[in-house]
Amino acid sequence: MKYINSACTYPKMAVCAFFCAACLIACHRRVEPIVLTEEFADFPEGPLLEYVTADFIWKSDEGSAEITGKKSKFTPRSLRINGGEKKAVIVEPAKDIGRPETLTFWAERWTRRDPFEFRVLGYSDNGWDEIFNGDREILTGDFPSLVEVSLHGNAYSQYKLICSSPENTGMLIDDFKIFNDAPLKYDAVSVRHVHVPVLKRNENTPVLLVQIHTTGAAGTLNLKELNIDLSASSDVNDIEKVSVFYTGNNPAWGDGLLVSESGDIREHMNFKCNQALKRSANHFWICVNLSENALLSNKIDAGCNKLDIDGDEIIPDHTNPPGKSYLGIALRKHNDDDVHTYRIPGLATTNNGTLIAVYDIRRNNSTDLQEDIDVGMSRSTDGGYSWEPMKVIMDMEEWGGLPNEENGIGDPAILVDRETNTIWVAAVWAHGHPGKRNWWASGPGMNPSETSQFMLVKSEDDGLTWSEELNITRQIKDPKWHLLLQGPGKGITMKDGTLVFPAQFKDENEMPHSTLIWSKDHGKSWQIGVGAKENTTEAQVIEQDNGHLMLNMRDNRNRSDSSKTNGRSVYITKDLGRSWVKHQTSRTNALRESTCQASIIKEDFIAHEKRQSLVLFSNPDTKKGRNHISVKVSFDDGERWDLSKTLLLDEGAGRGYSCMTKIDDHTIGILYEGSQADLTFQRISVGEIIGH
Repeated sequence: MKYINSACTYPKMAVCAFFCAACLIACHRRVEPIVLTEEFADFPEGPLLEYVTADFIWKSDEGSAEITGKKSKFTPRSLRINGGEKKAVIVEPAKDIGRPETLTFWAERWTRRDPFEFRVLGYSDNGWDEIFNGDREILTGDFPSLVEVSLHGNAYSQYKLICSSPENTGMLIDDFKIFNDAPLKYDAVSVRHVHVPVLKRNENTPVLLVQIHTTGAAGTLNLKELNIDLSASSDVNDIEKVSVFYTGNNPAWGDGLLVSESGDIREHMNFKCNQALKRSANHFWICVNLSENALLSNKIDAGCNKLDIDGDEIIPDHTNPPGKSYLGIALRKHNDDDVHTYRIPGLATTNNGTLIAVYDIRRNNSTDLQEDIDVGMSRSTDGGYSWEPMKVIMDMEEWGGLPNEENGIGDPAILVDRETNTIWVAAVWAHGHPGKRNWWASGPGMNPSETSQFMLVKSEDDGLTWSEELNITRQIKDPKWHLLLQGPGKGITMKDGTLVFPAQFKDENEMPHSTLIWSKDHGKSWQIGVGAKENTTEAQVIEQDNGHLMLNMRDNRNRSDSSKTNGRSVYITKDLGRSWVKHQTSRTNALRESTCQASIIKEDFIAHEKRQSLVLFSNPDTKKGRNHISVKVSFDDGERWDLSKTLLLDEGAGRGYSCMTKIDDHTIGILYEGSQADLTFQRISVGEIIGH
């Protein structure tokens, strides 16, 4: 029996299109018989002309290549071959290395646009020989392509890396190695929990990743058996099937090879595999399907007790890594009801306890307005455990003689009037300008042919039926503005009964501003505030204990700012948006963002056996990309955020929008655009967020 250290001490974890592999690369390595290696860690950032290291001499013409710190596989820097025609880097071994067998490196194509070509050439007495064609091998993503070039003992004196791609694109290279082959051996095992939701209506959701790192290449090596531990799960009867998939060197979950599965669910399960291992990192994904009766408040916690590699029994140090998978429902999926995409979630709880979810129905594709888009609604009367069929509650149809594709309506926000239980939904209607994005096509004016319209519908019977669309554009829009629209997300009812929707407008100079609209007569008339801050857009609002409104805003500055000033903009108004004051948490890393919509709610909950007011915030908890959907908590009315209690729900890449609501004194509901469905719904115990 052998014990393998699976703890990761690697200093860098980069977020990729789905999962990061850097933190999974086996620690506690044996020394691989590498002849030459380069990780670019000590290179100065900037253009690469000539640079000499202990193992290589690197050369390129001006403008052909650079060393970048923006992205890398392992260490902080990588080599970028710039976009353009036949940009080349020449690599010359700085030592006499005899007759090597293999050249390897990790690569990433930095564009999806064509044309794209990549070749590796080797120089010998006969001139340049093409030894690798990567036109189709190099993929986009976070260094997804491990290139292995067989050298067959040819002692090339130089290697040329040549890339052709559109201007301002190119490709990235990291961890460049030349070595002699040695017998294939396993080196280390990493076990990691996969932080993604496990959803009803979905199949084969990964909950655990087992990575086997190997060295050498000669001979064969096989994984014979895996022992998976589900005993820490709430109830193994929530699981209908467990499967093991293999993606080889690819660190991203996708279309893997099914190597074993079982519907005989037990706390400890043995899976026979007999899967041949490859050189470097081998990725095995433990996936589950939920049973029809799985309880959404439960969790799945998986570990790996041991594995068998060609008769060697291996026990990882960390058999049960930290983390657990929260259950949920794929409320809306790609192609449900013949709809291409569902986006832009809003979620609220009525006075009767009914959950109302609203969202874009993007019928033809995933693009924003202008397109054939309607507002859909889903309704649950049992706290989100089950949902009624979708209803269309806003559809401008073929208005004004133009087709549906030129009468899209979307980006909804929902609000419940706590005094009357009337449910309001706001959305923006775009008329005309086919093939153009409404954000840029809407102009000054008041008429539908000139500018987008601010529309409302309401339900007075707990969401069973809905009114016709009501146009309030003339009440609240300045004719000079190019665009006015709601949140999206949700609005609130203040303690004095005032209804408040967050909103946004583009002024006469097309500069966006977050603001709010409000009604003191239960929606009969509406008024609007001034812009809180320029270059802010999608916002959400809460009422503080002192009656002030806190506006939490998406800030476009974060597109280019990943420094300590990256973060949501937060402003306070004492007078319903007539004036604004910057809050102390504004543009701080407490609420970092990658320029995306977010959700903030304030409610009373029973936690730690006492009733207390909590402010909860959800967004992609990252400065780049839209991944790591997380919930954070403030115990003091949004004045500070306890980041130690951040709850990660979904580490995978999605579109990132979210909306939360209080379900009961102990539970929130969250609807978000995650990695596992267009719209994921989950019930989350407040105790999971703040600690039991």
